[in-house]
Amino acid sequence: MADNRDGGGANDGRGGILLWLLVPLLVLYVPFYNKMDPVLFGFPFFYWFQLAWIFVSMVITAFVYYATEPK
Repeated sequence: MADNRDGGGANDGRGGILLWLLVPLLVLYVPFYNKMDPVLFGFPFFYWFQLAWIFVSMVITAFVYYATEPK
C-alpha cells in the first residue's frame, strides 16, 4: 500500500468539507434552470445561471482545497 507521508489519515475530520464538492453538480440538473425569465443584462436565465455557477464552483473548489490542504 501507499505510504501516507503527510501525517493525516484518510478520515481525519475533513470528510464533511469534501461534500461541498457535490454542490456544483446541481448545475447538471437542467430542468432546474431551463427557463427564460428572469433576464439579467439582456441574457436569459439559462445562460447567466450557468455563467454564475462557474464562479460559484471556483469559490467552492478553492474553499475545499485550502480547508483540506496539509499544514
